[in-house]
Amino acid sequence: MSFSQIHDLVEQASKTLELDKDLLSQIIKPNRVIEVNFPVRMDDGTVKMFEGYRVQHDNSRGPYKGGIRYHHEVDLEEVKVLAALMSFKTAIIDIPFGGGKGAVKVSTKNLSQNELKGLTESFASAISDSIGVNKDIPAPDVGTNAQIMSWFQKKYEKVTGKKEIGVVTGKPVAEGGIQVRDEATGLGGAAIVGEASKILGKKPAHVSVAIQGFGNVGHHLAHHLFEMGYRITGIVDIEGGFMHEDGLDYYGTQKNIVSGKKIHEKCFCAVHGPSDDCAFTSSEDLLTSDVDILVPAALGNQITKRNASQIKARIIVELANNPISAEAEKILDKKGIVIVPDILANAGGVLGSYLEWSENTGGPKLGYEKAQAYICKKMKAAYREVERTARERKISLRQGAYVLAVQKIAKALKKQV
Repeated sequence: MSFSQIHDLVEQASKTLELDKDLLSQIIKPNRVIEVNFPVRMDDGTVKMFEGYRVQHDNSRGPYKGGIRYHHEVDLEEVKVLAALMSFKTAIIDIPFGGGKGAVKVSTKNLSQNELKGLTESFASAISDSIGVNKDIPAPDVGTNAQIMSWFQKKYEKVTGKKEIGVVTGKPVAEGGIQVRDEATGLGGAAIVGEASKILGKKPAHVSVAIQGFGNVGHHLAHHLFEMGYRITGIVDIEGGFMHEDGLDYYGTQKNIVSGKKIHEKCFCAVHGPSDDCAFTSSEDLLTSDVDILVPAALGNQITKRNASQIKARIIVELANNPISAEAEKILDKKGIVIVPDILANAGGVLGSYLEWSENTGGPKLGYEKAQAYICKKMKAAYREVERTARERKISLRQGAYVLAVQKIAKALKKQV
C-alpha cells in the first residue's frame, strides 16, 4: 500500500464525515519524520554506517506507538504508511495511543549477534531524544524480537539516565514483558473470525477456514480457532501445506513444525489423526480453495487481479498487512465477498503491547487469562463498531474502519486547537 492509497481512503472517510480540508491535512500528514545515519563497529574492526527512520504520525489520542523493523528493502515511504496505519489501528480498537513506526535498512542475516546488538544500541542512541514512555513507545516488528527490545531499552536508559521499563514493549517476560504478547495478534484474529463468522449462520464446527501462513500469527490463530471448534481445512506455510475436508488437527501440525519437520511431511486430521488422505497444497491453491473463511496471515499482496476472480471464500480476514491489492478488492466486492480489513483484524498485537505498557507504568496486572479475555473483548467490540458504521452508512468494512478511525482522531485533534 502506498501513501497515496492511504490518502485516498482517509479523504473518502473525511468526505463521508464532512470534515474540512484543513483537518484532513492534519490527519494525513505525519507530525514528525526522523531520519538518522549512525555508525556500527563490525566484528572485523571496521565502522559501517546504517540508515534508520522513526516516523511519528499522530499523538492526538496518546503517545506514538509502533514497531521497529529491520529489513534490507525498507524505505521512508513504507515507514510513513505503517505509521499512519498504526494511528488508525489504535483509534479503531480505542486505546490511548497514536501511531508511529521505525526501521533500519539492514539485512540481519549478514550480521553476527554482536553486530546486531551494536546496531540496535547505536540506533537507540540516535533516536533516544525522540522517544519515551509517555512520548513514543517502540515494539518488535519484522526482523526484530524480544531480545532486540531488551538491548534497545537498556541502551535508552543508559543514554538518557532514565529508568523507564515501559519505553518499549514486546520485551522478555523476565524484563517486564507479558505472556500474552506473542499470541496477541493471532488471538485477536480468532476473536474477529468468531464475530465475522456469524454472517454465515453456522456453528463453528460447520465453518471451514483456510490459513495462509503458519508463523507466529498463523499458528496462534490456528490454535485458538481449533480450540473454538472451527474446522481448519487448510494450512500452508512457505514450504507448502495440507488440506483435509474433515479438518486438520492443530496440535499434530504444530508438533511437526516444532520438531523441525516440514509441514507437508505428515498430515494430522482432526477426526482420523495421522492421515494419508490429505491433499498437498500450494499457497496459491489454498487461496482459491472452496472455504467459508480465508485468512491470509503471511505476506502482503497475495490476492491480486490475477487470482481475485478465483477466490471462493465468503469472508476474508486480513491478518497479514495489505494482502489484497486495490484492483483485487474491486473484483471481490462485486462477488459479494466480505473483507475484514487489516487495520481491524490484526490489531490484537497492539492491544497486547498496550497491556504491557500499562503494567509497566503502574496499571493493573491482569494475568494471562484475564489479558486474553481483555484482548478478545476489545477486538469483538471493535468489530461490532466497525460493522455498525459500515451497515448504517452502506459502505464496506474497510471504509467503515477508516470512517471510524478518522472520526476518533478528528475529535481528538479538535480538542487540541
